[in-house]
Amino acid sequence: VQTVLKPSHQKDGQELNALLNAPHMQALLLAHDKVAEQEMQPEPVTDERIYENVGVYGGETVKIVRIEKARDIPLGATVRNEMDSVIISRIVKGGAAEKSGLLHEGDEVLEINGIEIRGKDVNEVFDLLADMHGTLTFVLIPSQQSKPPPAKETVIHVKAHFDYDPSDDPYVPCRELGLSFQKGDILHVISQEDPNWWQAYRDGDEDNQPLAGLIPGKSFQQQREAMKQTIEEDKEPEKSGKLWCAKKNKKKRKKVLYNANKNDDYDNEEILTYEEMSLYHQPANRKRPIVLIGPQSCGQNELRQRLMNNEVERFASAVPHTTRSRRETEVAGRDYHFVSRQAFETDIAAGKFIEYGEFEKNLYGTSIDSVRQVINSGKICLLNLHTQSLKTLRNSDLKPYIIFVAPPSQERLRALLAKEGKNPKPEELREIIEKTREMEQNNGHYFDTAIVNSDLEKAYQELLRLINKLDTEPQWVPSTWLR
Repeated sequence: VQTVLKPSHQKDGQELNALLNAPHMQALLLAHDKVAEQEMQPEPVTDERIYENVGVYGGETVKIVRIEKARDIPLGATVRNEMDSVIISRIVKGGAAEKSGLLHEGDEVLEINGIEIRGKDVNEVFDLLADMHGTLTFVLIPSQQSKPPPAKETVIHVKAHFDYDPSDDPYVPCRELGLSFQKGDILHVISQEDPNWWQAYRDGDEDNQPLAGLIPGKSFQQQREAMKQTIEEDKEPEKSGKLWCAKKNKKKRKKVLYNANKNDDYDNEEILTYEEMSLYHQPANRKRPIVLIGPQSCGQNELRQRLMNNEVERFASAVPHTTRSRRETEVAGRDYHFVSRQAFETDIAAGKFIEYGEFEKNLYGTSIDSVRQVINSGKICLLNLHTQSLKTLRNSDLKPYIIFVAPPSQERLRALLAKEGKNPKPEELREIIEKTREMEQNNGHYFDTAIVNSDLEKAYQELLRLINKLDTEPQWVPSTWLR
């Protein structure tokens, strides 16, 4: 716009130009332009903005924390709803939340990256966090619970006696954080703070899995096993919550619970969950007895005999007891311990036999002392036992190493038996396979390891490898053995 100044106003115009061109006036106008320019820009989420916003939470004391979250890695915390509030219910070991030390159980989450959280369902929070990574800014109301500093928890090592798949468990606080395992796995339990959901690593996974996983606590698992007929599928446990995970799995969850058939072999005193274990290295002069268990016709007798024949100086069998009369060619203490029926029955009542039975009106049995004699001689005692004997043996001080010899497929089993001149009927083969399944189901918690006898020579070499390993590597044994 061009302004024309009249002669009467010319002097005034010259004075105005001089004023506008003065250095201090130029600086002032430049500052004004900068402010105007900034007002046109979208305002970033600054600390000042956050401090302004937290004023809306009334007189509550709030804290602002920042945590780095990696893409596709869970933050390591679960949340629950209390009315409109979203409360942190669990901090998981090894996750970003725990490592930061900035989030605590009982804190209320007000905002995440400027998004208001109060009033949201945990599922909404779950979805929101799934897409976030990088620096996350939390506005929190700190927990008012005066919690004592956590006592340093001792790691306990347990052997699992049931299979667990968190994707099939409707009660796990977060499927993605649940730790799947199989019967026989060793788990390192690092936190039992929540009695319902322990935090653990599977043996061998610690380096690859920095974040601990959730497993059902012992009493919780026993309780729901005992009540599995009456548990409502949609009932939520008290400490329910969604984990702030990287992704959401919408797979439908079905209820599959561990079930043990009740028969004479099964110990009904306790529902099997976990057994505390310790590492044990057998002394050079006290070898653990080796027990071979398996259905008939699966080769455990042949494997035992081959070990005895090939390494006479290393392996021996326990000398059995009998009430029958000694034959001419037999030597007492070498072939049998010959005892009276009364003495035998007294020893049965005193719990001195691992197993015993009657044949043609005579009693036969293997005693704990006869196994101990082999161990004291420095040799490895080889035993073939029935599953009913395992509990007695395991409760002794002999520290047995129990190997389950399993059959191969029905076709392979038929071929193996045909080599021995046997021609089993299909129902006999099915019976062996079914017996194998029953033995594993009802007695698998006693087994240290298993081999599949699909080829006798390969099974023998694998058996020898496992026995040799006892000399070079410590093994997990029940902690009660070492107390």
